[in-house]
Amino acid sequence: MTTDHPADESRYPDIEIYLAKASIDDLDDWLRTAIQADPLAPSGKHQWRTRGRFDHDDIPVLLVEKAADGYASLWFDSPHTPWETDRACARAAAAHLGCEVRCSLGSWQPGDDPDQFLRVCSDGREEEFIWPDSGH
Repeated sequence: MTTDHPADESRYPDIEIYLAKASIDDLDDWLRTAIQADPLAPSGKHQWRTRGRFDHDDIPVLLVEKAADGYASLWFDSPHTPWETDRACARAAAAHLGCEVRCSLGSWQPGDDPDQFLRVCSDGREEEFIWPDSGH
């Protein structure tokens, strides 16, 4: 399947955000509310996994603590989330969790600059910035 709008705000094939700080209990609460997820379970060193559901679709979730510059990576391995883009998910996470959330400004198409990120603050402020140590 091809798309005629590779760089627009169409639905991403997966969602990844970076969390400044959030407790497992707070994440469990948000994930349960947003995607009916079971509690996060340990899955190796600094990794947690769960599965959620949205509109009858299964959503695998992976949390990696201290993934980039001390931020935790939260990855939803599905196009069937409540959020069409990383940006929409970051806004929802920041609002619910009350912490800074970062995300890529692109959907990782060939030629995208992976260092362009969006910072969403807990008070709703947003700022685009370069994150050179993103590890991507």
